[in-house]
Amino acid sequence: YKLSVAPEMDIMEYCRKEWRGNTPVAKRMRKGYEAVAQKFASIRRVRGDNYCALRATLFQALSQATQLPGWLQSEDFAMLSENLLSKYDWIKQWQLKQKLGRKMGEISEEIKEYLILLRKKWKNISEIKGPIEKQQACDKLFKNEEEEYSLYEALKFLMLNTAIELYNDDKNGRRVPVFSWLLFARDTSSNPCQLMHNHLNHIGHSGGLEQVEMFLLAYALQYTIQVYRLYKYSTDEFITLYPNDPEEDWPVVTLITEDDRHYNIPVRMCQETML
Repeated sequence: YKLSVAPEMDIMEYCRKEWRGNTPVAKRMRKGYEAVAQKFASIRRVRGDNYCALRATLFQALSQATQLPGWLQSEDFAMLSENLLSKYDWIKQWQLKQKLGRKMGEISEEIKEYLILLRKKWKNISEIKGPIEKQQACDKLFKNEEEEYSLYEALKFLMLNTAIELYNDDKNGRRVPVFSWLLFARDTSSNPCQLMHNHLNHIGHSGGLEQVEMFLLAYALQYTIQVYRLYKYSTDEFITLYPNDPEEDWPVVTLITEDDRHYNIPVRMCQETML
C-alpha cells in the first residue's frame, strides 16, 4: 500500500531539507515556513498526483470531524446522481475513474455508491472519540486506493452539483458569491456543462484544481479552506481563505502550498495558538 499522506515531520526540518539554497525563492519559502511553524509543529506530505487538493482538504476535514455535516444527513443526498441525471442529460458524459466497458445507465448507480461511501466514512470517523484512533482511521482510509479515489469522485460530483445550483441561482436573479461569476466568466466554463467537460472531468487525470475551483470545493463541503501560500509570503495573499467571506459556522481546514498546485497539510497546532 502506498500511503497517500506521509507520516508527520517537523516543519522546520522539512523546510531545511527542501529549501537549502540562498536564492530569493528559497529565502522566501523559509520565511513562509517559519511563519507556519508559529502555529503548527509538523507537516504531512500529500501524494502529488492531480487529486492532491481534494486529498489534502478531505484528509484534514475527516481528521477533525466530530459530527456529520448537515448536507450529508439530508434524505435525498444519496439520490443526488439520479436527480441530476434526470434533469441534465449531458451529465452522462461524466468521466468516472477508468473502467472500461461501462454502460451509460451505470453512471448514476456508481456515483450513488461513492456518495454513500463518503457519508459512511465521514460518519464512522466522526464518531471516533480518541484523537489517536481517529488519526489511525484516517491513515487507514487513505491507504486504501479503491475507497480513496471513490471519495474524490464523490467530491467532484458535489462540486458539479454546487456549480449547477449557483448557476441557476444567478440566472434566477438570486445573489451568488463573487467567485461564481468568475467561475462562469471563463471561456472554458461559461455553464455547468462546459465546467464538467473542460475542468471537473480532468481533475485527477490531467489537471488539479484551479484557484476558482478551490472556492467551489469549499462551497460544496461547506468548509472554509485556509491556505498558507508560501510563495506569497509578506503579501496580503500569504494566508488565503476560500471563500474569503466564509460563513461563521463553517469548520476550517488548513493547507500549505508552495505554488498553488501541490498542497501539503500542517498538523499539531502549537499549544499557545490553541489557547
